[in-house]
Amino acid sequence: MIVAMHSTGLFLTILCLAGGMTASAKEPVVSVSGGRIRGRLMPDGGAAFKGIPFARPPVGNLRWRDPQPVEPWAGVREADHFSPACTQLSEGWNERFVATSAEDCLYLNVAPPHWPPREKFPVMVWIHGGSNTAGDADDAGFDARTLVHRGLVLVTINYRLGALGFLVHPELDAESPHRTSGNYGLLDQVAALEWVRDNIAKFGGDPANVTVVGESAGAFDIGFLMTSPRARGLFHRAIAESGAVGGFHGPRTKPYAEQLARKLVDYDHGPAQGAVQFLRALPAAALLRDWKAATHDDRSGLETSIDGWVLPESPAAVFAQGRSMDVPLLIGSNGQEIAGVAEPAAVRAAILTAYGSSGERAIALYGLAGESSGTVDPAHGGAGIQFATDTGFRCPAAEQALGHSAAGRATYQYEFDHPQPGKQFTVHASELSFLFGVWPKGVQLAAIDEKISDQMQRYWANFARTGNPNAEGLPLWPPFTKMEQSYMAFTSDGAVARQGLRRAFCDLWRQMQ
Repeated sequence: MIVAMHSTGLFLTILCLAGGMTASAKEPVVSVSGGRIRGRLMPDGGAAFKGIPFARPPVGNLRWRDPQPVEPWAGVREADHFSPACTQLSEGWNERFVATSAEDCLYLNVAPPHWPPREKFPVMVWIHGGSNTAGDADDAGFDARTLVHRGLVLVTINYRLGALGFLVHPELDAESPHRTSGNYGLLDQVAALEWVRDNIAKFGGDPANVTVVGESAGAFDIGFLMTSPRARGLFHRAIAESGAVGGFHGPRTKPYAEQLARKLVDYDHGPAQGAVQFLRALPAAALLRDWKAATHDDRSGLETSIDGWVLPESPAAVFAQGRSMDVPLLIGSNGQEIAGVAEPAAVRAAILTAYGSSGERAIALYGLAGESSGTVDPAHGGAGIQFATDTGFRCPAAEQALGHSAAGRATYQYEFDHPQPGKQFTVHASELSFLFGVWPKGVQLAAIDEKISDQMQRYWANFARTGNPNAEGLPLWPPFTKMEQSYMAFTSDGAVARQGLRRAFCDLWRQMQ
């Protein structure tokens, strides 16, 4: 009897295994750089491939080296779950990434709209935000597949963050074949784009029609890549949301970046010689904590630096001189990006510091002359919020658009002014729920929310397809030119074409650069 029971159990086990093998055999298998991967079919008729390595793990002696080609693997690798995020510290909003983040993080995800592929689709590569110190490729509504349903192959990528992605040190220069250091996070983005170039056709993507899209740090990085020789030819359109190369003073100088590295070594009582070997032995999270403490959380240039290799010169200067990558650009910001200070005296002091001899003109523009508490704008907030958003986001985006369009390159500007449901005003990243179609649990959408979400997704998808956001059934979005400075405002009435976004404020800001 015992034998019979064991036999029955074994028989059932074999049946279950066989069923699992049959189901697994039906899942999509693709050969990519390094070997074969198995994704998962989706109920919508497409597929999803998660956790695909695009570079060797940057651990041990590969910490602070250029991304290396993937090591080949045997058999079929399961591509059915997201990889860990790159090592990062808690910043409040990123809690779900922190606990499982790791240095072994150079992976990407691919979502084709149909499987098997039956035509070539435009490719959208999402570069996540997070100040280049946080974030994850589990983004862009990947599982919701909202953008995929617009006829795009969506790719989301990881890249090294913080000191692990951007440290500059003379000993690293000496190790490097091109005698530079820093910007490893940008090189990871380049490596991911090279992977897309070499592999995306197997997923139904068109390697000759790749759009990079990013928000916040992702948008800053896209602007930097548009000036980098390393990224030339790897993408064909660019969308930058809430991030422009002239914001927050642009990348660090090399001497300043090296000074920050010395502060880290001194903080950890490291040796003057052999400092890099010493730092490579530190646990990743501990190193990031020490970096934050030693530099007082200095995020100037969002960690990037002018290294002579990835970024040979100031990206802002490259755009101003019309030498940015010759690709269509869609760029913009939100009505209220950053809180700033509210007390009128503090706002006046900040403006005087920023604008110097033109400070009184700026104070008058913001309605702070005399004892006034400043002008409150329905879309742009009080004077402090206006000033912070103008100088950090809005005017740098307009400046980048001016330089790009003056070189004869297709350029489109936008401002997102419609608050998320239940909110009174926009904030940084407000537009993402509308773009991804992913909302906080329990949110009730009004008709205008659904309308704006649909418009935004259609504009972005059209731009990815053709380099022009316009299509039948949408309000006409005029291109940005120096004369009209047209832009599309996403308002609580829907998309409305306007001209000269905060032009007087940005003209004065430009004079101070």
